[in-house]
Parts: sequence; structure tokens; C-alpha cells
Amino acid sequence: MALWIVLGVIALVVLFLIVLYNRLVALRQTVRQAWGDVDVQLKQRYDLIPNLVETVKGYASHERETLDAVVQARNSAINAGSVHEQAEAENMLTGALRQLFALSEAYPDLKANQNFLSLQSELSDVENKIAAARRFFNNAVQEYDTAIEQFPAVIIAGPAGFKPEEYFEIGEGERAQVESAPQVQF
Repeated sequence: MALWIVLGVIALVVLFLIVLYNRLVALRQTVRQAWGDVDVQLKQRYDLIPNLVETVKGYASHERETLDAVVQARNSAINAGSVHEQAEAENMLTGALRQLFALSEAYPDLKANQNFLSLQSELSDVENKIAAARRFFNNAVQEYDTAIEQFPAVIIAGPAGFKPEEYFEIGEGERAQVESAPQVQF
């Protein structure tokens, strides 16, 4: 009788560990899938940028430094490795795009160009999708990181190879801009 009780307890512990391990695997896969969603949106952004640069180049070809900064930032973002590197590269790209759109203010013909307006609208739509995908990714990372740090999962997470994931965070410059209120002047 005691043998059956011991075997039952061992079976329950093994079953519990299997369920726990499978939950951690599912959460890790959710993080990977969420990163894939971010990556798809970023690729769409990268595909729009050359068209935007070419459109601007036709109107402001002497603004070579700004155009080169956008292209260089895009290439850095494409080649980024880790989530942290990707976030830094994306922040640089966002800054370069802001300069490009600020440049358009100086060229009324460019600002009125239908192709430029269309690309700007598409880019704005992609930016919104990136923000949503980034929120989903960061939420998935938070759930996963929490799960691998909670007891009893923490006992098997480390030895089983579950490592904390990085958040896709905005940079300090972008954070300061988001946190400060816009200046309204009349």
C-alpha cells in the first residue's frame, strides 16, 4: 500500500513538472511569435524607406546628409542582431525619419507631392502597427520572464535552459520626447 502511495506521489510530481515545463515552452514560443510579428512590421517599414528617400531626393537632392542618415539608419536596423541592438537601431531610424519629415516642411512642392503624402501615410500606418506589435511582444516577454522567475518554475527554468528575454524599449531620446508635453504656441 505504501509503495502505491509513493508511486502516486512520484507520478503527480512528474506530471506537475511536465505541465510546468510545457507552460514555459508555450510562453517562450509566444515571445518568439511576437518577435516575428514585430520583425514583419519592421521589414515593411524598411521596404517603404527607399521609396520615400527617392521621392525626397527628387525635390531636395542637395540635402544629401539627411538622406544618407536615413539610409544608414535603415541599414543598421536591418543588420541589428539582438533585441537591444534592434531597439537602438530603430530609435536611430526614427530620429532620421523625423529629420526627413522636418526637411519636407522646407519644400512646399514635396509636401504637396501625392507620392510623398501616400508614402508618409503608409509609413504612419506601419509605425502604428509596429507600436502595437511591440506592445504585444513586451507583454509576452513580461509574462514569460515572470513565469520563469516564479516558484516553483524557477527550480526547473534555469537548468532547463529558460533565460529571461529583453524588452523592446524606446531609447532615452524618444522617451524624453514622449514624456514631455508638446509646446503649443499661438
